[in-house]
Amino acid sequence: MHVKIKPLRDFHDIDKPRERIKSVGAGVLNERQLIAAIIGRGIPGRDVNAIAGDIYRLLEEKGAEVSHADLICIPGVGETKASQMLAAFELTRRYLDREKRHVATPADVALMTKDIAGKKQEYFLTFTLNGAGNIIERRIITKGILNHSPVHPREVFAPALTERAASVILVHNHPSGNPEPSSADIEITRMLKDAGDLLGISVLDHIIVTSGDYVSLKERGLL
Repeated sequence: MHVKIKPLRDFHDIDKPRERIKSVGAGVLNERQLIAAIIGRGIPGRDVNAIAGDIYRLLEEKGAEVSHADLICIPGVGETKASQMLAAFELTRRYLDREKRHVATPADVALMTKDIAGKKQEYFLTFTLNGAGNIIERRIITKGILNHSPVHPREVFAPALTERAASVILVHNHPSGNPEPSSADIEITRMLKDAGDLLGISVLDHIIVTSGDYVSLKERGLL
């Protein structure tokens, strides 16, 4: 069912999105109204609320995958409005990511690596952290079988040195679904810990993840 959207000119000033944000805050606006507040105005023959409705439906369909090309296909959305929307999305994403960048427990790390937990290949990742325990960067170090592709300390610690990291967390997945550490896992962990000690960069943990579980070598007393 297509809902007819009332033109913005038919609203009292107090009911217009930007005026409502000023008077009562953005939290009371629905998604269409927030979009209308971002893009500001329509074009001759096409009201801002109609344009906002089309953008809302596009977002419902594509979510975070929406592109500049998608937006400018909407009548009334030109280069400027498309850029305004994408800038708003990106700014929001960055601030949300910033709120998730503190690591307190192995469970936090397991949640941040769900994307590799069920992979059919073995991924070895590192998180570099600053002195406050906030993540500087997450990166893939190797992809393959660890027994056949040993992780070299240089691959782990060169980026950490460049970033002036205080510590690192090691993570890899077990495609078998069994998170128990192998003898090779323990050996690699101890080798990297010794290398980190020489460089003054602590290895805080090595966490093995699967699609349904994880094991922290630190919690097991193996680090």
